Amino acid sequence: MRVAVAQIDPKLAEKERNLDECLARLDAVAAGAELLVLPECAIPGYMFESAEEALPYAEEIPGPSTEALAAACGRIGAHVVCGLIERDGDRLHNAAVLLGPDGLLGAYRKTHLPFLGVDRFVVPGDELPVWDTPLGRIGIEICYDLRFPEVTRTLALGGADIVCHPTNFPTAAQVQTELITVARAAENRIFLLTANRCGRERWAEFCGRSQIVDTTGVRLAETDATSEALLVAEIDVARAREKSIVPAPGEYEMHLFGHRRPGLYSSLVEETQSVTT
Repeated sequence: MRVAVAQIDPKLAEKERNLDECLARLDAVAAGAELLVLPECAIPGYMFESAEEALPYAEEIPGPSTEALAAACGRIGAHVVCGLIERDGDRLHNAAVLLGPDGLLGAYRKTHLPFLGVDRFVVPGDELPVWDTPLGRIGIEICYDLRFPEVTRTLALGGADIVCHPTNFPTAAQVQTELITVARAAENRIFLLTANRCGRERWAEFCGRSQIVDTTGVRLAETDATSEALLVAEIDVARAREKSIVPAPGEYEMHLFGHRRPGLYSSLVEETQSVTT
């Protein structure tokens, strides 16, 4: 099947304009892809200076934006992952929704929060779901989550074939687009669809370089740092279920999940003091 990633330049607090841009990208892939990933906070923007400023641009899930995206998915027969700010009572979450032709499949709340933009004012999520879809098993992580290898590994252990990664990487995080995307895909043998944004919001400049990475860490498609773009690539989810590399049976075999030794990894879930202050 074909999958797509859209690199766009959302405008802060211009929710209707940004939603229209997202819908336009969804229409653009209708004839050529079955799944589209859009950036983090693609609908409201990201660089809010307070929870009070962000609140008018947040919405419940389901809500007006998810309904509009779901209607488009139903019309064209595609799936989409899109970032927004979720309102949950008096709490805000940096979230991404997964929608398909039959409507809303679920939402993921960002679990690891940098001290930047709206993430300073949202509540972290506490789940790493994987959804079974007609396209394959799909997981979501948002931006900074990629820095934590346990997130992608947990999604892969949960059966994810495709990890959708909406992000707002600023220029200071460009190393993630150069090294960490390919590492996460290769070490977990999953397809990673990173949708970054370009342009500026207030003082922040974003580094673009959206990409589609295959299970061996090869970039099937990528874009530059500054341009809006739509990437499309063909993938085979069956490859994500092949967790072994066997160049010479009986002589040279690597079983990346079968050779794991979880008993050695207990420190990963222990509370430890920070190494810095």
